[in-house]
Amino acid sequence: MLAAEVLSIAPDFGQLEPMLDAAQRELTAAGIDERPGVLLADAGYWHQQQMERIIDRGTAVLIPPDASKRRGARRGWEGGYYAFMRRVLAGDHGGALYRQRQPMIEPVFGHTKFNRFRRRGRAAVRAEWRLITATHNLLKLHRHALTAA
Repeated sequence: MLAAEVLSIAPDFGQLEPMLDAAQRELTAAGIDERPGVLLADAGYWHQQQMERIIDRGTAVLIPPDASKRRGARRGWEGGYYAFMRRVLAGDHGGALYRQRQPMIEPVFGHTKFNRFRRRGRAAVRAEWRLITATHNLLKLHRHALTAA
């Protein structure tokens, strides 16, 4: 996880571009000039204008327009970009890329769901969340080093 943020609003809608910008700032600060080639996100991040701007910057975007629990398309969400993204995600290459998202992202939430934030205030909760995600990353690096050895 390259960037972590705590917001006082519930939906992820509208957070796609700000999170990519935060991740790119972290990469730059680490001396990495390479930009992400593909952005993977769940359906809650669907924001077509932000997606189009990210694609214009040279990063492919893979986001299902519908949540996995939904049967069929939302009314008014047929054709155009919605149908295109469904086709891409149903294809071998797009589907294989998107399937990598869950094992990369979801464990950090699974490891922390039993915990509630122990501190109060947005700045304190943000610091605690970033510590949790950094610890998660360190454990991933440790397991990777053990596997490589």
